[in-house]
Amino acid sequence: MILHVDMDAFYASVEERDRPELVGKPLIVGGTPAGRGVVAAANYVVRRFGVHSAMPTSKALRLCPDAIVIRPRMDHYAAISAQIRNILNRYTPLVEPLSLDEAFLDVTGTEGLFGPAPEVARRIKREILSEVGLIASVGVAPNKFLAKVASDLKKPDALVVVDPGRIPEFLDPLPVGRLWGVGRVTGSLFDDMGIRTIADLRRRTPDFLRQHFGQHGDHLWRLAHGIDDRRVVPDREAKSISHETTFAADISDREALRAWLLELTEQVGRRLRAHHRRGRAVQIKVRFADFRTITRATTLAEPTDATQLLWKAAADLLEKGLPRGCPGLRLLGVGVSHFDHATKVQRTLFDEPEEQRNRQLDAATDRIREKFGAAALNRGSGLLHQARHRPAPRLPPAEPQGDEE
Repeated sequence: MILHVDMDAFYASVEERDRPELVGKPLIVGGTPAGRGVVAAANYVVRRFGVHSAMPTSKALRLCPDAIVIRPRMDHYAAISAQIRNILNRYTPLVEPLSLDEAFLDVTGTEGLFGPAPEVARRIKREILSEVGLIASVGVAPNKFLAKVASDLKKPDALVVVDPGRIPEFLDPLPVGRLWGVGRVTGSLFDDMGIRTIADLRRRTPDFLRQHFGQHGDHLWRLAHGIDDRRVVPDREAKSISHETTFAADISDREALRAWLLELTEQVGRRLRAHHRRGRAVQIKVRFADFRTITRATTLAEPTDATQLLWKAAADLLEKGLPRGCPGLRLLGVGVSHFDHATKVQRTLFDEPEEQRNRQLDAATDRIREKFGAAALNRGSGLLHQARHRPAPRLPPAEPQGDEE
């Protein structure tokens, strides 16, 4: 069985945990309304006003003028994510992180140690709450797709179990938009066809879907039948390490996209260094509002795990890959592959000083954050959604500290 663990309103929940006076108030984590700041996360209070991630902060404040806006603390969130990851690793080595706030677990072989999958899910939820002070939603199902759908159904604080023998009963009442790959444009086409639920889609033949959606139709047919054969792949076995995010609303502003790309690249860099991997190939993935998807890749002269070098390559791919005046993006991702599995970096007599500085900077930064916490050091040039990372003011912690959505 597969578990999908998803932290509820992660960034905002961390801020509420650290500052209890924010609980119950409309809270936005993101850039300032001045300029082009956007919402990185929104708590459940402010969501009732229609605010969601990737929305311009200025628009969010028009919807909810009383909202409190806090700048993101990505390094702090990354350290808490590592603490949560340690809890997940207690139950299985097969943990596949998707982002800072969600991961897949394959617990098929651990039932003899920890009990059935639903019990493992309950234990994980309890331990995250007691040790980290945050609430997780968990979906339990026979495959990744079903587990991810399940974890999102009854948020916050959800625990939804999909019976392997009742998959059609679970899927059929759900809106067709729950299927991966059904966005605004595809959803509108389905609506015109009278296909509004997954049950409606299940009644259509593969040929019908292929006629209207090409190869993507086969993908939709399989998901509508609850079929997903992908396995959980931990970082140490992965042939590539990547992160991607789907925006709640399409983004066309290039500076906002660069900010998102930097956040994704930093997460990839951390994971590469944690697993002693260096990659030679950098790839970005872009999905437009009309669901057209393109990828762009480049090969570096030498394999690297340096955030700055990966960022330069990814940013250049983004600049060259997006034509001026292109439609908004609904998804953005970055990945690194073609790993060099050597545990030590081969240095030459003519190593570039910049490469040495990048290597030393990342190594020192990782050591300091591991020893003193994520807020101990921040990348001066780091941008997140048009907001510079700034050291957060010291606040009395709501509880002892360890170490969007």
